[in-house]
Amino acid sequence: MDPSQPGPTKRARGIYLLPNLFTTGGMFAGFYAIIAAINNEFVAAAIAIFVAGLLDGIDGRVARLTGTQSEFGVQYDSLADLISFGLAPALVMYLWALVELKAVGNAAGKLGWSVAFLYAACAAVRLARFNTQAAVVDKKHFIGLASPAAAGMLMAFVWLMNQEGFAGADVAWGALALTFVVALLMVSRIRYLSFKQAPAGERMPFLLVPAIIGVFVLLAINPPLVLAVVGIAYLASGPAIALIGWLRRRRAEVSG
Repeated sequence: MDPSQPGPTKRARGIYLLPNLFTTGGMFAGFYAIIAAINNEFVAAAIAIFVAGLLDGIDGRVARLTGTQSEFGVQYDSLADLISFGLAPALVMYLWALVELKAVGNAAGKLGWSVAFLYAACAAVRLARFNTQAAVVDKKHFIGLASPAAAGMLMAFVWLMNQEGFAGADVAWGALALTFVVALLMVSRIRYLSFKQAPAGERMPFLLVPAIIGVFVLLAINPPLVLAVVGIAYLASGPAIALIGWLRRRRAEVSG
């Protein structure tokens, strides 16, 4: 090669700024939720985790639209999700309600923080499994409840109970049961719709537009109630679909 001619330039290593800004914003919201919970500002903590969920939904779409997907971004997003949808919700639930179980007895107090840890651990397992299976699973479904949806369900409960005048101590056992069930659903094999892929080349039903507008109107009127209802419906959709599928298979076996 002629030394006077410039050789092939090596692309400098770095990270894509735009999608990772959204990821960092989501992680900041999750960290803020922890600080707010420590200061007994539980509604602010719940809202912060919903903000983290919104930003988490944006960063991946921004990366795909701008062609800035990278392995760094995938790993960074996963670590940020562990803070925002694993550690933060577990600490919020513990500081709001589960810590109150200590008043019942030493064993109940240990049960409270153990279930909080179980939720955080299940979120970590869920994220690790998602990363290892992302290339082989059906994009239309999640295997197990997604960690943002799990965190949203818990935070909708916290927000709604505070709005209705219930302290964490009043619903500590209910909070314990909800945290336990949501944790197990994250690591289950139950399929949940991901809503990531719209039908290509197909028009969406016209009635979907006023339905979406109606949801936004209801959110403006009573955000925690609407979020809790939507969360419960989505939470139940996975087991319901699995049960329907099992019944159909049983019917086919009997008739066959």
